[in-house]
Amino acid sequence: MAKFKALLFDLDGTLVDSEHFHFSTWNELLAESDVQLEYDDFLKNYAGIPPAGNAVRIKELYDIAISLEELTSRKEDLNVERLKTSVIGLMPFVQNSLDYFVKKGLVMALVTASKRADVDEMLKNNGLAKYLDILVTRSDVERSKPDPQSYNLAVEKVGFRKEECLVFEDTLNGLRAAKAAGLVCYIIQANPEDHEKLSAADKIFLNFEEATNYLIENELI
Repeated sequence: MAKFKALLFDLDGTLVDSEHFHFSTWNELLAESDVQLEYDDFLKNYAGIPPAGNAVRIKELYDIAISLEELTSRKEDLNVERLKTSVIGLMPFVQNSLDYFVKKGLVMALVTASKRADVDEMLKNNGLAKYLDILVTRSDVERSKPDPQSYNLAVEKVGFRKEECLVFEDTLNGLRAAKAAGLVCYIIQANPEDHEKLSAADKIFLNFEEATNYLIENELI
């Protein structure tokens, strides 16, 4: 097997611990309609899905009065506003792993279903920007995850063959996008209860330390 030369990372829930942020901003917006989501339900049914997709589900379930377009737009605007005063921390062992990958000379790309404005605000505050050679956001593609378009664009930008690229994801939507693009995909998911539905991944790890050790031990980078 060829060694990996490029690493393609999802953002929310993979590199950064942002799910509680998105949960909180949805509930801030939905409070106007006397609706509040439960966190366990949010992780199960909304995590890893762009605001437009979540807006469809929320509007249908809770009969929200405003239009789908307005609900989506207001969530996206609220994200940007709250990110200006928030620091979204990194997931466990992410910084150590990224430092190691930099030393190995690997090309690193971000491939996210978040809009560029959200990504720019998030990267200002958490130190991730220095690690990333390439950014592919929802603003760069017509069709977001689970469509493979964003991963195909990332592979084109990094300039390596698909078998030389490794994807890190944490959700089913991201996994489907990576596999539809014909890429090797490792899942980083701390909740073992989610592992069964993510079984199409090439490997599943509880955290980045486990994944990085596996790559080293098997001489894959």
